[in-house]
Order: sequence, then structure tokens, then C-alpha cells
Amino acid sequence: MTTILCVRKDGEVVMAGDGQATLGETVIFKSHSVKVRRIGNSQIIAGFAGTAADGITLIERLEAKLEKHAYQLKRAAVELAKDWRTDKYLRQLQAFMIVADKDVSLVISGTGEVMEPDDGIIGIGSGGNYAFAAAKALIDIPQMKAEEIARKALKIAGDIDVYTNHNITVEKVS
Repeated sequence: MTTILCVRKDGEVVMAGDGQATLGETVIFKSHSVKVRRIGNSQIIAGFAGTAADGITLIERLEAKLEKHAYQLKRAAVELAKDWRTDKYLRQLQAFMIVADKDVSLVISGTGEVMEPDDGIIGIGSGGNYAFAAAKALIDIPQMKAEEIARKALKIAGDIDVYTNHNITVEKVS
């Protein structure tokens, strides 16, 4: 389990994730797991929640789709979701993904869904709802930047969710 949060504000998009990795109910890594990274042409950020091997597999598949479709994120995400829903092997993968570039933030699921939030905030994983709610509460504070909101929301999620810690990785695109 993990928590991944994407926040879009004032022309900046930030994705943050905690560093805890668990195997069932046992914490394996307290701080070293990186679930948020830059992909494609380094102008796209991706994060995953769920089984690590499955999340990495999906990111690799998305990178191939991005190359095939000239780094058009929406198109690549839809193509990945179609494959994920219909391919016998991919259907078994247990993960969710958030992907974002300067124009769009999307959540992709194994049921073939590609969703874009109205307000630019997405939370996934065991602490995703806590981080999402905290970000929603903070987004209208004018002096807070997207990164500050993401870090504060992940800290709140880490205080509540036992599967989320305070070791946060942040990537951003302006």
C-alpha cells in the first residue's frame, strides 16, 4: 500500500508519493521505495499504488505507448487502458496509476478507466482519500503553492494511514 497525490495549481503540477513498501501487513521498506518518477521525455510524471512489480510494468508499458503516440499523454493513456482491460496478462496486474504533464492529469485503472479530475487533484492508494481531502481543503489558500499543498497533504495522510509514511518523493512539471 502507498499514497500518491497529484496537485495542479497556478500552472504547476506536482506529484508526491510516500516511501513505505509493505508485503501484506508487514512493512518491508520504511523510506526507500520510489513510486513517483519522470517518464517519457521527462515532461511527464507518473506514480503508482499497488504491487510494485505491477506498477513498474505499467509505467514501462505507458512509456512505450508514449513513444508510439508522439508523447500525447491522453492518447497513450487510453491505449494503455484498453490493453490493460483486454489483455489476459495485463488484466492480472494490481495497481493504479496517476500520470500528468503540463496540460493534463489522469488516473488510469485496470478496468479501462482514464479519468481527468475537474479540479486537478487526484489521490490513490491506501492513504489516497486522506491526502485528497487534505489537498482539497488546502487548494484555495492563495499563498500555498502546489508543492506545499502536496507535501502537507501527504504528511496528513501519513499521520492517519498506517501504510503511508512521511518519506516523500516529489516530482513537478511547470
